[in-house]
Amino acid sequence: MAEPTIFHSLDDLRAAVGRELGPTDWLDVDQRRIDLFAEATGDHQWIHVDPVRAADGPFGATIAHGYLTLSLLPLFTPQLIRVEGVRMGVNYGVNKVRFPAPVPVGSRLRATAQITEVTEVKGGVQLATGVTVEREGGEKPVCVAESVSRFTF
Repeated sequence: MAEPTIFHSLDDLRAAVGRELGPTDWLDVDQRRIDLFAEATGDHQWIHVDPVRAADGPFGATIAHGYLTLSLLPLFTPQLIRVEGVRMGVNYGVNKVRFPAPVPVGSRLRATAQITEVTEVKGGVQLATGVTVEREGGEKPVCVAESVSRFTF
């Protein structure tokens, strides 16, 4: 399992702005994961859940939902970053998300990150992290997002 970069203080976080973190371990995206995401979200578009029809579609197979790829950030980020001494960490939002390339069924994904901004907030710190998810063998990233987290001390 990929070992996260551990931060012990606000100064450690500030010093890491701009530094490349990762990569994470590879994650297999199979049809079961895609189908479970479709079930959870109600997005049953054929391009995701109908392998027969998708075989004749633009990608030659089913593809993962873009939002499925985005939803993997909570799986990937603990492999990239760990902030010690905090009482709680929460997802605060996402500033920008793009899906430059599809994720065909059977793909393997991993992520890298870069802390882009560290801001003190009441009781803690807000961390903006640029996360890039890549597909093994892909030419473009499959997801690029700036994730915002808050940590309270």
